[in-house]
Amino acid sequence: MTEMQKSMAVFSGSVNPELADQIADELGITLGHVKLEQFANGEIYARYLESVRGADVFIVQSVAGSQVNDALMELLIMTDAAKRASARTVTAVISHYGYSRQDRKAAAREPITAKLVANLMTVAGVDRTITIDLHQGQIQGFFDTPVNHLTALPILADYFKAKNLDMDRLCIVSPDVGRAKAAKKLSDIMEADLAIMHKGRPGHNQAEITALIGDVRDKICIINDDMIDTGGTLVAAVSTLKAQGADTVYVCATHPIFSGPAYDRLENSEIEEVVVCNTIPVPLEKQTGKIKVVSVAPLLARAIANVYGNGSVSELFDPDFAL
Repeated sequence: MTEMQKSMAVFSGSVNPELADQIADELGITLGHVKLEQFANGEIYARYLESVRGADVFIVQSVAGSQVNDALMELLIMTDAAKRASARTVTAVISHYGYSRQDRKAAAREPITAKLVANLMTVAGVDRTITIDLHQGQIQGFFDTPVNHLTALPILADYFKAKNLDMDRLCIVSPDVGRAKAAKKLSDIMEADLAIMHKGRPGHNQAEITALIGDVRDKICIINDDMIDTGGTLVAAVSTLKAQGADTVYVCATHPIFSGPAYDRLENSEIEEVVVCNTIPVPLEKQTGKIKVVSVAPLLARAIANVYGNGSVSELFDPDFAL
């Protein structure tokens, strides 16, 4: 048994075990064994089936899926169990940070649930959080413990570079003003033009495109977003680009939430291809059409290795250093 196997312990929650397996393979270690069950009334139970005393424990979990609240509670319970089993440190490797859209009060008497989730993790005993493409970067400030905020932009850029698209006609499109900074980074990586959309929200979980800044006529457009939920906004954005003369429209996003009618909307849209990461599992039967999945396992594995070895993480992975 190597020193890494003695001191580093990587465990998976129930939401995305495939990603955890890939991360363990990248690290050259065996994924730890943990028993996760639910009682008849829905209460969650967790028990580590191997010693974690003195170990640096990394819990891979995606706070997403149809049972998002169960996913969050499972992470908290796994953290508490590790702490009570005398783990030296517990790092939450959250491939998708649930409730990240509730990061501010946009109207009176609303919660800031992203802060509440950070508080819950801290109280449970999380010493450090590794996550990827938060909805807004300031969520890092909700934690009083270290946060390593990674980005999938270089991974997505590599995918499109491998397609050998006509770079002279390439245009990166931000679906809203809030995503403009990330879209600018992607356009710099791709050496492409930039366009920005503006959207309004007439109701809860609804959005409409109200303006487009930039020339997209005859361009190969790549819309970049942090997540795709129901796909309604995305389909509207694609229709707007097509109406403005765009030739081909690709879409890339880090988090494939894909709620409700998302799959049907995307498959029946004018989108050429939807490229997402495996931060949230996408069923294999849904990856046969327009939806393509790229892995963030190498990125997360390198971050875990650097945290474990006290190396620099920001220099390699922080969005501000992505270039």
